[in-house]
Amino acid sequence: MSEAKPKYLSAALYKFVSLPNYTALQAPIHAACVAHHIKGTILLAAEGINGTIAGLPENIHKLLDFLRTDAAFEDNFVNLEHKESFADEQPFYRMKVKLKKEIVTMGVPSVNPNNTVGTYVKPEDWNALINDPEVILLDTRNDYEVHIGTFKGAIDPKTTTFREFPEFVAQNLDKAKHKKVAMFCTGGIRCEKASSYMLEQGFDEVYHLQGGILKYLETVPESESLWQGECFVFDQRVAVTHGLEVGEFDQCYACRHPLSPAELLSAEYTPGISCCYCYNTTSEEKKKSLTERQKQVILAKQRGKEHIGETLIFK
Repeated sequence: MSEAKPKYLSAALYKFVSLPNYTALQAPIHAACVAHHIKGTILLAAEGINGTIAGLPENIHKLLDFLRTDAAFEDNFVNLEHKESFADEQPFYRMKVKLKKEIVTMGVPSVNPNNTVGTYVKPEDWNALINDPEVILLDTRNDYEVHIGTFKGAIDPKTTTFREFPEFVAQNLDKAKHKKVAMFCTGGIRCEKASSYMLEQGFDEVYHLQGGILKYLETVPESESLWQGECFVFDQRVAVTHGLEVGEFDQCYACRHPLSPAELLSAEYTPGISCCYCYNTTSEEKKKSLTERQKQVILAKQRGKEHIGETLIFK
């Protein structure tokens, strides 16, 4: 007997596109999501759209069709791409459409991928590029993401937020010395913006992985892959491996750090309260608050209800 197909479809979407009237798009997008019983978060800014939403598959596809074809959006989202994953339970408890200064925060107002962006490299061409000895390979993700997996030979900038990326470039890279720079991130959005920044700084040849790590793991056979480890994702799967199979990592829902099977056995790990990465940095008052929240989450599950404090962080 075949296994039942997961009920809910999650769609991660983004597009850099000039939206001078983005504030006017908030209400119709939110209304359409509510009408289709979709939950999640969508960010709107003058530079584009970014978000992750979840609902019944037919409703998600109706919403995406609406964004891509409705005249109200003036074809701004006609080529909007998205990535899909499935879950047995709805991973979100509310629908939010937020107005932001940036859809992915770097904190450099002059950077705009709508004006200039690096060269897109398809997954099937990525290995040849990063095997070039003249290429500097940068992982534009944050330290906790790099911790569980990255490409062979990639430089870890050891950033805790994307805002730190410009400082890393200023202190470690030289446009006169580093002629070819290749970058990658989870789904493509961060390295797309990072490539725009690098070009603005005067770097000549800047490349980035089209579709991000996820598209690479989906496209390139494991036997040919240069990826090492697992890829952290901002949904209920926590991490994926080749073929987008769910990985072994779980997550600390106190600090959001991914945890290996061995780390889950640590004496400092208590579900929803602490792990080996946050145990010594979390105050006793905070631990008490998290303990109470975890109790409420467990009670809500026992009653068959949802608890908003259990919401996962998506990106």
